[in-house]
Amino acid sequence: MTVKKFKAQSLRTVVSPSDANVTTYYAWVNFNDLPNDISLDVNPRKPKMTTAVAKQLIQAVQSPDTDFDINNRGIVITAKSVKYNTSSRMLEVDLDENTLKYGILDGGHTYRAVIDYRDKVAADTEKFVKLEIVVGNDLDVAALADARNTSVQVSDIALFELDNKFGFVKDAIQNQSFANEIAYKDNDTKRIEVAELLKLMYAFNIQRFPDDSSVPISAYSGKAAVFKDYRSSYGRENNIYKSLAVQLPKLVDLFETIQVEMPQKYTDFKNQNGAKSKFGRVRGVDGAGDYATLFTQKKMNYSISLGFIMPIFGAFRSLLKVNSEGQVSWDYDPIDIWNKVGVRLVQNTFETDTNPQQAGKSKVLWQSNYRIVDGSRKDLLLKELTNKLTQAKEK
Repeated sequence: MTVKKFKAQSLRTVVSPSDANVTTYYAWVNFNDLPNDISLDVNPRKPKMTTAVAKQLIQAVQSPDTDFDINNRGIVITAKSVKYNTSSRMLEVDLDENTLKYGILDGGHTYRAVIDYRDKVAADTEKFVKLEIVVGNDLDVAALADARNTSVQVSDIALFELDNKFGFVKDAIQNQSFANEIAYKDNDTKRIEVAELLKLMYAFNIQRFPDDSSVPISAYSGKAAVFKDYRSSYGRENNIYKSLAVQLPKLVDLFETIQVEMPQKYTDFKNQNGAKSKFGRVRGVDGAGDYATLFTQKKMNYSISLGFIMPIFGAFRSLLKVNSEGQVSWDYDPIDIWNKVGVRLVQNTFETDTNPQQAGKSKVLWQSNYRIVDGSRKDLLLKELTNKLTQAKEK
């Protein structure tokens, strides 16, 4: 257990009105009392203190002005628990040992500026920084990091574009109808962010998620985590994303097929059970409208939450295999398997959870859908093997 104890000038506690299990503690801490060893691992990127913004932060830290806590957004920390002694004003923050879940989630540049330059502040000047400490038993750290780091994450993607590190993605989709609609840069007016393609590939990263023991939930809940994985894989000898990029046309086809055909699959499973469909009344589904898929602009009658789509889409990674050179290929065409088990997948998804946010983050759902697809794959392999044995005996 890693507990940080330090003085806080004041503390305010707020329980989330939307989730009583999440509590946020707002603390104002003197520069000199801020611990210098809080982990930054949970942050989707490392602070780069040579940028113009970072230099402005450093100047603000060293400035004689004492309104830093008013003008600065502060530091966001995720923690396991928080205790505060009102008489001694001592704050205890339990960061556990899991640095990928607990630590500084946002405000890393502010933290580094304060820690590295607070000794430049005049001895008779007191300056404070605001801490926002978020505590929750089932806190979705990936989604929170994604929300808090949106602007920074886009800039990081833009830097990757400057280095032409999306080259193999562009090559893979160059003949697709949406190839010229992908936005790789900041403030690009094109309608599809490159992050949408990265999410599709992340959901099929069979190096990181080779079976049902772990699942790519961040494909639904966290663009920052997805880009972080793409970035960390980029320099590796067997970069899985280079091979997955080749499959992007098929991944897009599968994703949009699920989108378009899910309402009919839902109706089919309801009819099998003697019930009326009423798909348009499902939470997370907008119906009876004029909608289009993101990539190829296929017409749809319903707009469906990604929380229902991604746990089905990600299940088809069980059909991929990778060779010794890191190249991936399909055991069977995923569209064919969707046609075989689509109704079961849709039924399993909606019977597991009708709340799209909970469904998208449900490890149990991702695992059970994976097993449905994998079961179909094994059945086909067994059938092929049986046929070969039968043919061999007849000879």
